[in-house]
Amino acid sequence: MQEDELSSSTPPTAPPGNPYGGQSGNGYPGQSGQFAAAPGQQTGQHQVVSPNAAQPVIANAHQPAPLQPVLPVEPTTQNAQSGGYRADGLDELHATAARISANVERVLVGKPEVIRIALVTLLAEGHLLVEDVPGVGKTSLAKALARSIDCSVSRLQFTPDLLPSDVTGVSIFNRQNNEFEFRPGPVFANIVVGDEINRASPKTQSALLECMEEHQVTVDGNTYLLQSPFMVIATQNPIEMEGTYALPEAQRDRFTARVSIGYPDPAAELAMVDGHAGRDPMSELQPVSDGAQVQRLVAAVRGVLMAQEVRRYAVELVTATRRLPEIRIGASPRSTLHLVQAARAQAALSGRDFVVPDDIQAVAVPVLAHRLVLTAEAQAARRQPAELIRALLQRIAIPHGAGDPSAQWVAGNTAAQPGPR
Repeated sequence: MQEDELSSSTPPTAPPGNPYGGQSGNGYPGQSGQFAAAPGQQTGQHQVVSPNAAQPVIANAHQPAPLQPVLPVEPTTQNAQSGGYRADGLDELHATAARISANVERVLVGKPEVIRIALVTLLAEGHLLVEDVPGVGKTSLAKALARSIDCSVSRLQFTPDLLPSDVTGVSIFNRQNNEFEFRPGPVFANIVVGDEINRASPKTQSALLECMEEHQVTVDGNTYLLQSPFMVIATQNPIEMEGTYALPEAQRDRFTARVSIGYPDPAAELAMVDGHAGRDPMSELQPVSDGAQVQRLVAAVRGVLMAQEVRRYAVELVTATRRLPEIRIGASPRSTLHLVQAARAQAALSGRDFVVPDDIQAVAVPVLAHRLVLTAEAQAARRQPAELIRALLQRIAIPHGAGDPSAQWVAGNTAAQPGPR
């Protein structure tokens, strides 16, 4: 996710047909020319190890490694019927997401909204926190999503005696060559499933901070880059507080979204009973995608267009959480970046290569609610962060034209209409 997304000074120019920057409802392809640090790049004078490198390389802050382009967005083709443009990668994305969703629904029955948020988090290059009571399928969701993608997967069962080195890895002395050898930990996988993360001590929980934010691990002065794509899916039980350690605010803020599965309705529970009769659906799951394809889909999501007015709407929503009297600590600037990228993924899953305010509203609660810290008075009144976010969505005006997708975009128009009722 690029941090300069929110600092663009001029709105995109768009012809009539789409109020959010696209042509005739199809939108423009994403911006090109984005760059990222090459594998092995690092500032400072310590060693950096690329996953594909046989030996560590020295990164010099005065002589940075050359930049290389990020995986490009799929080429675009002209839509003959509408006269607009559509990213070819979105067709592949929609088909792949449908296969993954259908695969996961074989295990987690009757929860399409939860599966959608999990897919949004995956495509937004984020991490997912699944929080709910025992027995509703938290671990099943994480394992089913991991098994649906043909890539490296590891699972961590967090316990009070788990050490940070059990997560990141450890250097072991080899007596044959008189050298220390690094033994990678479970985080060196594309998808890391952390079960009951709040049962580990804060010291062990903090071992994931660098992994989740920077996609790297530093051990004994050496920095080891993690594989891409990389996603942490953690579960926790909110009702058993004895012997557990609540996640600190810094740890929660690194999770792009939090979901609660909830109990299934009677029809879904009956279908679950029939589906699990005499067999285990989890053991029958086969991969329907792979890591390389997920990387292409992530690149397509990066190219989804977001008009300047929609960006301002996202920023206004996040900053409003910091002014609420019921909230002691509001959403962070990192949450703004997560909200923008999640909205892009939501738009792509909806078959669009441009973002509308509905996409912001669809992901606002799972992306923002778990980051808010309530005041003591709000906690005593049993207020919930999710209801405060929903109240903000009702109060904050949405960009002009959002109620009429066929309305003409007027560059620089800051008029607004009330939010959804």
